[in-house]
Amino acid sequence: MKKLENFPLIEISGTPLKRGLQYGEQAKQRISASIDIYSDSLRDLGLGKDKILDLANSFLPMLKDWAPDLIEEMKGIAKGASVNLGEIMLINARTEILKLAEQNETFVDTNSDGCTSALIMPKLSETGQIIHGQNWDWKQECIDNCIVLRILRNDGPDLLTFTEAGALARSGLNSMGISITANYLNCDRDYKNLGIPLPFIRRRALECTYYSDAIRFVATTKKSGANNMIIASSEGMGINFECAPDESFAILPDKNGLIVHANHWKHTAALSKLRDTGISWSPDSFYRDYRVKECLLSRNQKLKVKDLKNAFFDKFGAPYSVCIPPYTENVTDPGATVAMIIMQPKKGLMEIAPFPALNKNFQEYWLTG
Repeated sequence: MKKLENFPLIEISGTPLKRGLQYGEQAKQRISASIDIYSDSLRDLGLGKDKILDLANSFLPMLKDWAPDLIEEMKGIAKGASVNLGEIMLINARTEILKLAEQNETFVDTNSDGCTSALIMPKLSETGQIIHGQNWDWKQECIDNCIVLRILRNDGPDLLTFTEAGALARSGLNSMGISITANYLNCDRDYKNLGIPLPFIRRRALECTYYSDAIRFVATTKKSGANNMIIASSEGMGINFECAPDESFAILPDKNGLIVHANHWKHTAALSKLRDTGISWSPDSFYRDYRVKECLLSRNQKLKVKDLKNAFFDKFGAPYSVCIPPYTENVTDPGATVAMIIMQPKKGLMEIAPFPALNKNFQEYWLTG
């Protein structure tokens, strides 16, 4: 394997269109890689370029009403990267498009955003501040298409997000101390109707000045498929939202001051109302969740950033572990833990290790530069 490199930092500012142009120009090569990855996956499903773009563009009408400024930013990204808007839409709706394409095909792309996330509340933190992070499990080739995006805004809080090049946001934090991570979920309500693609929801949450507004975007926005999101405030609050397409279920920190979530539904009401359809591809979710929590609580003391990192490095059950090494030996293969992301939202600091199963070196990314 080639030498691992840190994910590049891209800084953008100005109007939505100008931000997009700067983004597209600076991340052109990695945006092209993003397009190739998902175009190839869809071609494996038998879709030609025209059909792929039709699926991508089907999201635009609702998005033009819901987030016209983000459409402008995507137009800028497309122009700056010398691609078309539909290809940028493909990157931002790749989860939804892959699942919609699979509905009529016998082949299924078994890679899914596995992920294990955790939040340490101030009462359990040595510094008295929130520690928030996740392992992002996805396609191995995405080691070459990810970036860290610093967005300096003149119309709201600045934000820092780890994402795939061309996408609007994934895991991140903002200058108001709001942070977010996300995990894949499945249920029997998924992909019956089109909803707002997930990167748009995460981006809107990170654009919020007030925590309550960020909660509203995460908890109430209609989605195409299920997703789990932990959203925190550096003022000392964190909530996990298990989101079905049409409703959400809030899980508060436990009595110890922890939230840990992998890829199975946990809320009692959710389990009584819907069917978890993701266990067949991610049975390891049950012990990944447990292992991270037990590793953190076994310290029997206030926790540091290094404690969360150590929990996320857990190798029990490898390769189906919390920290997944790159491998290709099973149909439920999630690829690898592409990145470990650790955030301290009060400081505006994000630390990231690419392929953490092979590499324990973290690069620091600061919101303030």
